[in-house]
Amino acid sequence: MTEIRNPKSEIRNFKSARFDFASFFFSGLTGLATLIILAILGVILLNIGLNALPGLSWRFISTIPKKDFFDIETTGVLPMIVGTTFRVLGMTIFVIPIGVITAIYLTEYAPNTSLVTRIIRAAVNNLAGVPSIVFGLFGLGFFINFIGKNLDALMHNPEPVWGQPALIWASLTLAVMTLPVVIVATEESLKAIPQGLREASLALGATKLETILKVVLPQALPGIMTGGILAVSRAGGEVAPILFTGVAYYMASLPHKVTDQFMDLGYHVFVLSTQSPNIEQTRPILYATVFVLLVLTFALNFVAILIRARVRKKLRALG
Repeated sequence: MTEIRNPKSEIRNFKSARFDFASFFFSGLTGLATLIILAILGVILLNIGLNALPGLSWRFISTIPKKDFFDIETTGVLPMIVGTTFRVLGMTIFVIPIGVITAIYLTEYAPNTSLVTRIIRAAVNNLAGVPSIVFGLFGLGFFINFIGKNLDALMHNPEPVWGQPALIWASLTLAVMTLPVVIVATEESLKAIPQGLREASLALGATKLETILKVVLPQALPGIMTGGILAVSRAGGEVAPILFTGVAYYMASLPHKVTDQFMDLGYHVFVLSTQSPNIEQTRPILYATVFVLLVLTFALNFVAILIRARVRKKLRALG
């Protein structure tokens, strides 16, 4: 018997056997670019870690420094760790609900051709490009001088309580700054949910609000968590927005109320690098503080990533 050959299979085998130089070149180029980025990151982290070793100790991490914190024997960063953590957590509490609600409105309710929708989207896009120092001035003018002072007048406070730099105003200022990040990430996550899920829920008699709360939002939670992670990453090392709204040069105690000022790792790095009387003596403290800031930022991101992974695992189990 003569063997019958399939021309289509022969063409497919020929194509798979032919070497695609262009695909190989660009795949190698993207891989090389990734390796270069990772190498640069590794060099930066290694440099910071090696220079931070002389200044790192348990006493450095767990003590409140004296006012002269340029001496490696007496300084510590505990108030800065607490202040940075509180302001980032406070920002997260404020920004995620507002960002998610705004994204739900833009995605699920607002018509795309509406003038109001276009204005809101333009405002969100422009807000993402505003320099961080402008947010600090905005926080000073709006949150402290307008809201805070009016609250003091309304409560008949003899001394300023709300109308002064405080932890809550710094957190709110950072929330305004990172709002576009959360809105965009949540919008993309909501758009990725198949329209068929919404239609099936509505066909079963659920209202639009029930569909959003019980069908759409649970599926979009990983994307929302991604927006929160990006917001934490951006706000973790920001200094300009908190300069006028809450950070203090020195405090002998930890913040206990939302109306207290706080010390901050990022601002402390700025002080160490610009106001030290002896740069060489301060260098180990500076690198150790930067190292602690990086570790704290990575830790906050890692916690958020773990929460996102657990949410994804539960969704896959349910699905």
